[in-house]
Amino acid sequence: MVQFGLKSIEELVDAIDNKIPDPERPNTMPFLMPIESVFQISGRGAVATGAVQQGSVKVGEELELVGIKKSVKTTVSGIEMFNKTVDVGQSGDNLGILLRTLKREDVRRGQVLCKPNSLKCYSKFTSRTYILNEEEGGRKNSFTNNYRPQIFIRTADITGILTLPKDLTVVMPGETVNLDIELIAPLPIHEGLRFSIREGGKTVGIGVIDKIVS
Repeated sequence: MVQFGLKSIEELVDAIDNKIPDPERPNTMPFLMPIESVFQISGRGAVATGAVQQGSVKVGEELELVGIKKSVKTTVSGIEMFNKTVDVGQSGDNLGILLRTLKREDVRRGQVLCKPNSLKCYSKFTSRTYILNEEEGGRKNSFTNNYRPQIFIRTADITGILTLPKDLTVVMPGETVNLDIELIAPLPIHEGLRFSIREGGKTVGIGVIDKIVS
């Protein structure tokens, strides 16, 4: 049977292997994995899944669960990647991490697993934010002070209270504005971290954290 295009596909793959460099993984930085989902293994504990953003982790290592609720420390009892048990996970890997002593109700999407004492949580920050217009899929109407949409940071979905600059009473779609944002629950954030603003199932704004307030 003739395999049409096989030679071209092989040439393409060879070009990718030889011309495109492998992405650098920040494995030397402290471990950080935003939690995407959680499930329970009967008799063993909670499993948190997510993509590792930086650092590495191994079985038996101590981690800290931070964000939204009070921070707690736990130990890695097991690591799985694509349904295979592994001893070590690193940045770029999608992992399932079995957490000793924790139950499913102790962990929730939006929290972060990290190296102990490497992250601090905050709830107030200033930002530079662009509000999408209707043609871009955003709002068709303006908003004023105390607008309370959902703020998406990493995998977290938290209500935020938006405060406008003193010299501004209304923000129109399509405008870029400096906003003070207060989250109703603290998250591990830092200056330069990007976020999105969502309302009614659609993205209405995108921004970057300029300064942590408290």
